[in-house]
Amino acid sequence: MMNRILDPAVRLYDWMDQRWEGARTRRSVGNVLLLSFFVSLIVIELSRQGLVPGVMGTRIPTNHFYAIDVAFTLFLVVEVVGLVFGLATSVADALGKQFEIFSLILLRQSFKELVHFSEPIQWGLDSTTGFLGLPEAVLYVVVDATGALLIFAIISVYYRMQQHRPITDTEAEQARFVAAKKLLSVTLLAILGGLVVVTAVDFVIHGRALAFFDTFYTILIFSDVLIVLISLRYSATYHVVFRNSAFAAATVMIRLALAGPRVVDAALGIIAAGFAVGLTAAYNRVAPALEQSRKRNVARKGLGEETGAPPPPGELEHEATSGTKDDITEPDLQGHGGEESLDS
Repeated sequence: MMNRILDPAVRLYDWMDQRWEGARTRRSVGNVLLLSFFVSLIVIELSRQGLVPGVMGTRIPTNHFYAIDVAFTLFLVVEVVGLVFGLATSVADALGKQFEIFSLILLRQSFKELVHFSEPIQWGLDSTTGFLGLPEAVLYVVVDATGALLIFAIISVYYRMQQHRPITDTEAEQARFVAAKKLLSVTLLAILGGLVVVTAVDFVIHGRALAFFDTFYTILIFSDVLIVLISLRYSATYHVVFRNSAFAAATVMIRLALAGPRVVDAALGIIAAGFAVGLTAAYNRVAPALEQSRKRNVARKGLGEETGAPPPPGELEHEATSGTKDDITEPDLQGHGGEESLDS
């Protein structure tokens, strides 16, 4: 029964992923972003000149800097699609992608502050308001851009620390877990498409836009928890459950940052990125020790890892020092062979 659901989802995911990663799709996406930017500039200029009739004339802004927001928003939607595809291959890298998107959201917020300036941009100091007389918009630009830079630096460390240890017992279990994640990715893509449609319709009809990224990050919290629950079918070891649950906690912090007040959102995003780095460092150190402890407990019970027979004398010491390709503590520093594993 389960295969009847997973097999079509896997085929659909593989088909969409192949086309999404293709060179033609990248060129098409780039062309759409360029076109949206220029069309936005033209429509804004028409609205500026009073040439947009009806209700739409009142909803379209007259500041050209809004065109940057339109193009940047569409680019972030593209990045979210890439995040959803990445969930099926590496949960750890998908979390890194979440931080990438959040840093881009901070940059987008800094660009949005430009709409508070006149064209061309002019501003001055006012000793009665703001910090050191700086306008609020200038402060937000500096804080958001700086926060994005710091998160950018932190996630580079995060990616370098990933070792992608395969911990599934068999290749068949690994394949089933990856298939379950692909089903989740296909489901999230459908939800993402629905959000895009609802957001567009809401703007056209009511003149307001749904908080798209806030809503989607809320959905990601549920998907991260679902991955934790699915992973329990293949491994209930403490360090794996803890790490996957902590990934969900990091997503919660990102969501809180999106909902938080300005300045605080950047600070909370930096804390969340630091949390992910600390989690990875602790996991890389603790996981091998806990895995060796699990092997010793199995040996004491007289259960062999693979055959069910007691391990021969000296085998545990040999496992701890052999460094063979089957040693579960051997890190895959190149990211190959384990990137679709349960641990990743």
